[in-house]
Amino acid sequence: MQIQFEDTRESLHSALTRAIEQIDGATITLRRLLVLVGEHGLLFLCALLTIPFLIPVSIPGVSTVFGAAIILISIGITLNRLPWLPDRLMDKELDAAKLKGILRRGLDVVARVEAYVKPRYRALTGSAMANRINGLALIFAGLLLMAPLGLVPFSNTLPAFAILLLAIGMAQRDGLLVIAGYCMIVATLVYFGVLAWLAFVAGQGLYGVFG
Repeated sequence: MQIQFEDTRESLHSALTRAIEQIDGATITLRRLLVLVGEHGLLFLCALLTIPFLIPVSIPGVSTVFGAAIILISIGITLNRLPWLPDRLMDKELDAAKLKGILRRGLDVVARVEAYVKPRYRALTGSAMANRINGLALIFAGLLLMAPLGLVPFSNTLPAFAILLLAIGMAQRDGLLVIAGYCMIVATLVYFGVLAWLAFVAGQGLYGVFG
């Protein structure tokens, strides 16, 4: 049975605080945790998955795994339901006490982010339709992140920043960050286009020499 999230305008800090308060017992499954944190939690997870790529050159192969995870999560966001993950993973028992500690530390980070990020340009984030469109943009950015160009400077960094800005903008209802995320997607496409053109020119040059 698919569980649908309710579109909400509460802040990410409020969503995480509410989730912490509702965690009881010695353990909790990943499925239950995702239900508690809702769409905000999925967006926060997308943002966390971009951290390894916020440097010019990333480890080859990592972007494929992380990009696939971001795409699966983004599909869940777009369809307004829990993302598809293997049942063995979804039903894995997590230590509730340790998890609460991790989430509380995450609250400190979120509080600092919320000092600068605020709801604005709500037309870009304030409706279910807007968030579904933004979810499709997250999926597309995840596909760009999966491009096997890890050793090429900024090839993973640009789409990672696009995902980071979109995820935080959607979670905090900040349309300005969402616009910045779309701009980073465009910048990624332009950069990849330049790389393709340079590769074509280099190939033509080599063909002229050895052809």
